[in-house]
Parts: sequence; C-alpha cells; structure tokens
Amino acid sequence: MRATLRWAHSDLRTHRGEALFITLATAGIVASLLLAAALFGYATNPWQRTFTEAHGAHVWIHTAASTDVRGLARLDGVESVAGPYRTESTTVAARGTRAAVELRGTPGLPTVGRPLVTAGHWLDPAEPDGVVLESRLARALLAEPGDTLTLPGTARTLTVEGIADSAEPGYSPGAQPGLVWALPPAVRADAGRVTGLRLKDPGDTDYAVQRAVTVLGAGTVGDVSTWQQERAAAQGENRLLGQVLGLFGLGALAAAGFAVHGAIGTRIRGHLRDISVLKAIGFTPGQVVRIFLLQHLAFAALGAVAAAALTEGLGTRVPGRLGDAVGVWQGLPGHTVTLSAVPVAAVLFIGLTTGLAAWRAGRVSPVPVPRPAAPAGGRLTTVARRALGLRLPAALVLGCHKAFAGRGRSLAGVARLTLPLLLMVVALSAWTTLDRFHSSPGRMGLPAALSVRSDGDMSDAGVRALLTADPGVGAAYPGVEMAALIPGQTGTVALRGLGTHAHPYPYTLAEGRAARGPDEAVAGQGMLDLVHARVGDWVRITVGERPQILHIVGRSIEPQNAGRVVTTSLDTLRENDANLSPAFYQLRLRPGADPRQVASALTRAGHGHLDVHPVTNPADGLSPLRGVVTALIAVLALIGLVELLTAIGGTVRESERDVLALRAIGMSPRQITAITVTATTGTALAAAVAATALGLPLAHRLIDAQGGSSGIGSGIAQSPSPALLLLLGTGAVLGAAALSALPASRAARRRLADTLSAVS
Repeated sequence: MRATLRWAHSDLRTHRGEALFITLATAGIVASLLLAAALFGYATNPWQRTFTEAHGAHVWIHTAASTDVRGLARLDGVESVAGPYRTESTTVAARGTRAAVELRGTPGLPTVGRPLVTAGHWLDPAEPDGVVLESRLARALLAEPGDTLTLPGTARTLTVEGIADSAEPGYSPGAQPGLVWALPPAVRADAGRVTGLRLKDPGDTDYAVQRAVTVLGAGTVGDVSTWQQERAAAQGENRLLGQVLGLFGLGALAAAGFAVHGAIGTRIRGHLRDISVLKAIGFTPGQVVRIFLLQHLAFAALGAVAAAALTEGLGTRVPGRLGDAVGVWQGLPGHTVTLSAVPVAAVLFIGLTTGLAAWRAGRVSPVPVPRPAAPAGGRLTTVARRALGLRLPAALVLGCHKAFAGRGRSLAGVARLTLPLLLMVVALSAWTTLDRFHSSPGRMGLPAALSVRSDGDMSDAGVRALLTADPGVGAAYPGVEMAALIPGQTGTVALRGLGTHAHPYPYTLAEGRAARGPDEAVAGQGMLDLVHARVGDWVRITVGERPQILHIVGRSIEPQNAGRVVTTSLDTLRENDANLSPAFYQLRLRPGADPRQVASALTRAGHGHLDVHPVTNPADGLSPLRGVVTALIAVLALIGLVELLTAIGGTVRESERDVLALRAIGMSPRQITAITVTATTGTALAAAVAATALGLPLAHRLIDAQGGSSGIGSGIAQSPSPALLLLLGTGAVLGAAALSALPASRAARRRLADTLSAVS
C-alpha cells in the first residue's frame, strides 16, 4: 500500500494540470446538474403546492350571465363546484400603471380554488369596495394592502385589502387579464359567470369538459381553461432552463468521461515500461488498476463535493431566478436525495470510464516488450509521398501523416475533442436563437411591438387616426380575439382576427402561405396539435352559437398562448358578424423607434383613454440562459483543454523515437517541432470541422423540438454567424498550436542520450 501511494503521489506531481482540470470540470458538471434539478423543482412544485393548498379546480368555465350551471354539480366525475361567480371585465390603474382585470364577485372565501392570502386580509363585508389582488397583478401594479385603485373613465375606486396566490393563470400584460376578487356588490357590469369544477380523477379532464359543454350548450360557453394549461403556464421558462442545464450537463459529463478515458489510455501507453517494472517487483494487476482508478475517483469526488457544497451554501445568493430556484428546491422533500445522488452518479460514471481504461494497464506484461521497429500505420501513404514529391513543406506533410496515420487511435482522439466542441456549437445556437427574439422579433413571430386598447370612449376612427399620426408607428392593425371551442368541445383556443384583406397582418410563417382569401387562416403549432390537424385541412370551431369553418393554409410561429391560436383577417370574421369592431390594435413600429417612448407618447395623446402595453416576448423570461450558456461553455472549454493536453502528450511521447531518424536526415529542431505542432493542430481542425458539421443540424433539431413541445412550433432555430463559428474553430486550432509548441520544442531539443533512453 505504501508503495502504491508513493507511486500515485509521484504520478500526481507529474500531472498536476490534468488533475486540476478534471477536478474543475467535474465541479462545473455537477453544479449544472444540481441547478437543473433545482429549476425542475422550482418549475413544478410552487404551482403544485399552491394548487394543493388552494384545493384548486381542475376546470374553469366562463359562461353567459343567464346560463343555468346547476347541472354541472351532477356530472359524473365532479367532486365539488366553485361558484358560479359574477364577473366583470374592466381596467384598473395604480401609480400610473394600468392593467386589464377580471372582477370576480366572491361572497365568501371559497373552499374550491381558494385564494391563499399572502398579505393583508380577505374581503371584509364592512368594506364593500375592498378587493384582493392576485399576486402577479399586484406586482405589476406595485400595489400593496391599503392602496387605492382607480377605474379609468369612471369615478369608481377600489381599495386593496389583500394580496393572494392562486393556481389560476397569472396576469400577463396584453395576454391574460389579472384576477381581482371582490364582494358581489362591487361587480356592477354583469358580464358573465365563471364556475370551477374539481374532479375526482384529473385524468378525465377532457371528458369532463366535453360533458360540461354538452350540458350547458356550446352557445353559452365563452372560455374553458384546464389545470394542465395552468400548470404549463406556471412552469414557463423555468422548465426550459432546467432542460438546457440538464442536457448540457449530461453532455459535458459524457465528454469529461471520454476525456478521462483518453488521458489514462495515453498515460498507459507512455508508461508501459514503468508498469512492467511495477509488476516485476510484485504489484498485482488489481493494484495497478486501483492506482489509476483511485487517483481519478479522488479528483472527481473532490470536484463533486465542492460543487455540492457551493450549490448548497451559496446557491441562494445567485441573483435572479437561479437563486430563487435553489431556495425553493432546498425546501422540497427530495432535496437531500438529489443533492447526494447527482454527485455520486457523476463520480461513478467517471469511475466507470476510468476503470475501462485502467483495465488495460492491468494487462500489461511484467516483462518489458520491445517496441516495434515501426509503429502501426507509420508507413507513408501514397498521398503523403506525392505531397513530398510536389515539394510541399516536409514538416506539414509529416505532421498531417502523424495526425491521421493510425486510423483507430486518430479517429478516437478526434471524436473525443469533437464532443465538447459540438456542445459549444449547440450552446451558441441556443444563444443566437434567444438573441434573435430580441434583435429581430418580426422573424420570430412578433411583428408587432405594442398592443393598444381603448376604453370605449373614443371611436374606432379616432383611435386609428391617433395611432397612425405618431411618427414612430409604421402600421396599425385592427384586431379582435375571442375564445372558440374546438371540435369535440374538450377545450378552447384563441381565435384572432388581425388586419384586413387590404392591409394583411405580417405573420411569421414556418409552413404554408399567408391567409389571403375568404375563410383562410393560419394556426400555431399548439392549435394544430390540439385538433390533430395539418396545414391544408379545414377545421370547424365554435364561437358562442356561431360555427366558424376555416381553411388552415399556413402554420405561423406563435409565441403566445402556447401556440393555441388560429388567426384570420378581421374581414373574414365580419362575414359572420357584420357589427364586429376592433377590440385592440397591434402596432408595428418604424425602424429605430423606441417602444417605450412610443408607448408614452400614445398614452399622453390618448388622455387616459388608451391602454398601451408592449407585446410579451417569450425571451424576456430567459435572460438567465445567457449566464447559463456562458458557464457551460467554460466547463466545456476545460474538458476540451484536458483532451488537447492528452493529445499533445501522446503525440510528443510517440514521436520520441522519430527524433533520431529526423535528425539523421538533416531536419532541424524547428522542423521537428513543426511536425508535432502540425499533427496537433490537424487533430483540432478535424474536430472543429466535424463539430460544426454535426452540431448545426443537431442544434436545429433540438431547438425546433423544444419549440414544438411548447406550442411555438418548429422553425425558430437560428445558427450562429459564420464569423462566430470561425472564431470558435480558429480558437481551437490556435489553442492547440500554442499548447503544443513548448512541449514539442523541448522534445526536439532533448539530448541524444535522453532520446536513446526513451526509445530503448
């Protein structure tokens, strides 16, 4: 044992840099996997916890005010019912901020879908104008208990008595109205009813919705939302961040394992004589294997423990969503198991790859075997001989021959270096796609920058004239949006009428063509998946009591409402309802116009009659992804560095016997150095080319798959610019050249006696 430890200590002193890089890479990999686990828990558990504590409803149904909903409680599978509650759609304002809301008349604290009061108190009958705000709405309005809300265009005011969490979809400007609970007398405009259904089996949600619509009548149902939609909306970007971290963490773990495997294999080939001596003096094959195995397990364990300790101790101090996720994750029941299992699994994987390579060391014969006179694949190829005949530099030809002569070993080295570079290309593609949402939103399904709604006091012509008069507005597209029942009556989608036949809305199409003729429409991927339709099909949806039959001629990139949107022109919808007037306007701004300045100018020009909001960009919630991608690229760079150092060490050791022959034919130390540098850079160049060729289609497939699963649809993936890819490849090649220059120069200038001892 003492001799084993002394040999391991000596080997560690010789390979300090490799030990450091393996430790740091392992720490980065384990940290990314732990953060991925934290984000997955943060994405699901807060909503699930709120839903459970609130005894949430699995289905919410909005109906007309005159609808008799008493039959819902008698439906098979319905456990209990919330409501019906009177509702009123209005706008509230506080501290200069306006928000569209749904006032819900609630006589008492509900038992199903119960709001969880986090500040203030529940409604007090002594305060008839008191309200409780949903927490996201309260944050948007910067409202606290005791604040006063105004209703623009009226003299009414409401007093905030409390703030509550809810499992229902939260407020989203321009997309989802905020929820405000009030006493029934405060709901003055009786716009409809909302009823919640809690089911005995959540898996029967679609069937329950279908039965409810049948009992109520399709013409009386305005909107239906289910717990699956609410959960997906709550998970949002957090789940995507967790998937990115988990995917790249696992990829980096595989790359690290292969890098360690290659490093040990190279060291074994360079220490065959030392290993033979160890066996000759009494070391068993198992002891030799354990030397390498315990060394690298110690490096991996040190990095894993450091990552777990840092994540546990400092993770909550990370600013933004990652810190919040770690804080929530630490309070979940499975936190301790995950904190232990992830590092252990990472160390075991690295141990497995180490053991496979170390097993070869155990098979080395205790009697040193003379090296062959010429290495396998050492004979010059026909291409190399012709290149020398063309008087190409001998160092270049021999370097390329050395890099690619041994087919199996050369390909393995290129493959190990390709994997981290390939993951970098995928990470840069994700970064570029995210940037494109901000730099070119029109190409990513967001041609409009602002959404404008009027309070009804201005005529449509007046609103249009005011909007088009602003110098920053390039075009104003009138629009309406309404909930429509899909075939089978198991859910609703958003039916939008945007633009007119004369001035069509500039959809971002991923498939098919724009809707130009009557009854033509484009749909998001979420809508097509929901109704099991494809481009070219006809679909029948129902708005109130009016069926709307549309021909889907294109698939649009639709970032909003999980892609469950079908869009046609306003003129098409007016064929069914001639009195239909625009409910809002989508504004496309001129190049260079600042959306915030234009919004402020329109708000002032409207004298309080216009509600102007920026169009929600799904990339806004993914800002932490930039830091995540940067950290992952750093970890992958460490792994690539380990592999480069391994390749350099192996090339230098295997070229020691060639030094005598090269000197004998008159080559200078500089030329001999150039051969090794060329071999290393050739390996790096081949890996960079392979990583680019394989990484770009893989990145497109992964990003489009994520877009399809989220409802946005495929077609959003963007490739990094050629300059960025060239920079990555150039960095890899120049890095390989710089790292190999010094050891290659030392080897070329070694004394003759040292060279003879190395090859004897």
